[in-house]
Amino acid sequence: MKAYVHDKNGCNIKEMPEPQAGEGEVVVRIKYAGLNRRDLYIPGRRGDNPDSPLILGSDGAGVIETVGFGVSDLKQGDEVLINPSLRWKKNSPAPPAEFDILGMPDHGTFAEKIVLSADQIEKIPEHLTMKEAAVVALAGTTGYRAMFTKGRLQRGETVLIPGAGSGVATFLIQFAKKIGARVIVSSRSKEKRERALAIGADLAIDTHADWEQELADEKIDLVIDSVGRATFNKSLAVLKKGGRIVVFGATTEDKVEFDLRTFFYNQQEIIGSTMGSREELRDMLELMEKYNIHPEIDGVLPIDEAEVAFEKLHTNHQFGKLVLEIE
Repeated sequence: MKAYVHDKNGCNIKEMPEPQAGEGEVVVRIKYAGLNRRDLYIPGRRGDNPDSPLILGSDGAGVIETVGFGVSDLKQGDEVLINPSLRWKKNSPAPPAEFDILGMPDHGTFAEKIVLSADQIEKIPEHLTMKEAAVVALAGTTGYRAMFTKGRLQRGETVLIPGAGSGVATFLIQFAKKIGARVIVSSRSKEKRERALAIGADLAIDTHADWEQELADEKIDLVIDSVGRATFNKSLAVLKKGGRIVVFGATTEDKVEFDLRTFFYNQQEIIGSTMGSREELRDMLELMEKYNIHPEIDGVLPIDEAEVAFEKLHTNHQFGKLVLEIE
């Protein structure tokens, strides 16, 4: 089968063995796969001379082709999406020790077929197309956990989301707006600020602006930050006393310095978050169905043009999600 892999020759299209369903497993024929920033980092983490080829990709949707022994709630022909949060079923303060994310060390979704435990498969909500379903699991669950499980956002509160164009941010904007929160975003791009306003943001500011001046009249209860060093201190400076900041990524530098005294005088909370459990994925899908929320898809490219999609993701030119069409 055709797959997009990382091996000793870098990232390339390669023929890989077709997977077989064992007990409790299913084989899914992938129709669409969603790109995530994680996919950019996997080759660097594996190094230049990995032991074996690895199929990249964490998100995907398709049709069940084969059902292994002992699987009773799924059948051949079901249209499904893949849960990339491996072996994390119940919501908990942190992932269990056995937790991994699909796409390393396990083979991922950038292939014509994938075999997975039936526990990692969800039926596609009726209001989503298969193309849309291919991009909701990783980004949507990450956003849901950051905003609700960890951030505890409530109706009537104000949330600030730096980096308005990322896939997770486009989910966060819609989630917050639908539950009745006020939504503020930042972006360096005027086009992305305008698009964020179009999907529900109440205010969009330039990342390079003076945030304390721009937001002087706002009472920011929650910040959800994945940018890292470039925005962290700016976020803390505008967060209200007693406010919460949830960090789930660091697309700029990982390490930050901040004024501890101001932080503890203001009695703010800094909360870490990553991915989410199957329970949170299902809650997120219910929220999307309840409010008819659809993911923002920036573009769809055939798997043969995966390198083009990766370059677009690397340069942050997308608004929302990028999709690979496998067939």
